[in-house]
Parts: sequence; structure tokens; C-alpha cells
Amino acid sequence: MILYPAIDLKDGACVRLVRGEMNLATVFNPDPAAQARRFVEQGFGWLHLVDLNGAFEGRPVNGDAVARILAAIDLPVQLGGGIRDMATIEAWLERGVRRVILGTVALRDPDLVREACRRFPGRVAVGIDARDGWVAVEGWARTSNVKALDLALKFEDSGVAAIIYTDINRDGAMGGVNVEATADIAFALTTPVIASGGVASIDDLAALKSVEHTGVAGVICGRALYDGRIDPAAALALLASPPDAVDEEG
Repeated sequence: MILYPAIDLKDGACVRLVRGEMNLATVFNPDPAAQARRFVEQGFGWLHLVDLNGAFEGRPVNGDAVARILAAIDLPVQLGGGIRDMATIEAWLERGVRRVILGTVALRDPDLVREACRRFPGRVAVGIDARDGWVAVEGWARTSNVKALDLALKFEDSGVAAIIYTDINRDGAMGGVNVEATADIAFALTTPVIASGGVASIDDLAALKSVEHTGVAGVICGRALYDGRIDPAAALALLASPPDAVDEEG
């Protein structure tokens, strides 16, 4: 299981939000590239980036910060936020982003997602952000009338690299991950699922590891890494262990 450290970009800085509220942003590092290098030093194998301003405005906003991160590290990077047309998808992939994350546009224009998957195999993920099970879009500012699982099922035959499932009510709140909902989504799909939102401790990672067999292939972690609640080395070792090793430990 892959552990993705998160860098959320707001006004050029590395921040964390609480339940997606932009006015509840905490700046953890004014230099996102330095933070990315720190994650490399800690042994992570991937990086998860979100252009928060872009998610609200519907276009890339923190491009300069993303470019500095890409120049600073060699890790594969997945990026979401404000990516809503083919030109933007192509531009980011050409600039070195390994995988783009399509969120709002996945609900509004699923054909674009399918076409992007055909043109860029293995390099397109779908971000499904849910509030009480319903898909939220536009930087979580609007909740739709579409169920998260129903949207995920639309892309089962499209070649999507992963579904990134975020429980908005848990995100940044340090209240624990919604393991049951994540496992239910993963079990219903053949597409790998990456969990996001609410990871607060090593126990949360162990709980997700215990349902790895359902199709949970990764987990995104932000605030708990920044404030020291989760030790990177211990977390990476846990998620790299065989599934039965976690079961035996309880």
C-alpha cells in the first residue's frame, strides 16, 4: 500500500484545510518545494499535490509552486485542482506530472475522463470527494445529487489508474479515517482506490492496511505528518508489510 504525503497549495504556500474550508487554512510551509524535498528525505515514493485555489476557480492557479516542486524532486507526482479540459491535462503531463486527478470534470464531463484515459494510459486518476456519501465539486463548495459509488462505477471500464476517495467530513479534522466507507467503495470496484481524509494516527493506517484486500491501494496523509502525529518511517514500514503481518498484530 502506497502512502502519499500531501502538499495542498493555497496562495503559493503549503497549507492544510479543515473539512475543505479555505478560511480554516493553516500554513505549514511557505516553501512547497522545500517541503517536497523533506518528503523525499523521509523516504516517500510518491507525492500528492492539490491546487486548492485552482479547485475553486476552475483553472490552474498555483502553477509556479507546482513547477518549483517538479524541479526540486524526482519522485512521481499526482496533481489535482482546476484540471477541467484536455489542454490542461496535456500541459501538466508534459511538464512532468506523472498523474493528473480529475474531480469536478469527472461529474460534469465523464467523456473527457474516458478520452484522457485513452490518450494517456495509466496517467489519469479520478478524485471523488464525498460529503455524507454525496459527491461534492468545485473545491467542495457544492454538493451534487450523485452518490460517490455511482460516479466511481461510471469509470470501471475506462482505464482510470485509481479512484481517490475523500471523506470531506473527516479531511483535516484529525477524527480518524472512514475505513468502512472506503472499503465498501473499493470492494465494489475493480479500479484501485486511494483513501483520503481524516488520517490522524498510525492506527488509522493499520485499519486501512487491514482492508487492503478490498482494493485499497494507497492512502493520502497530510496534517498528521506535518504535526508529527505519524512517524514517516514507521508508517512506511507498516504499509509495506505483508497484509497478514498487520492482521497478526491485531
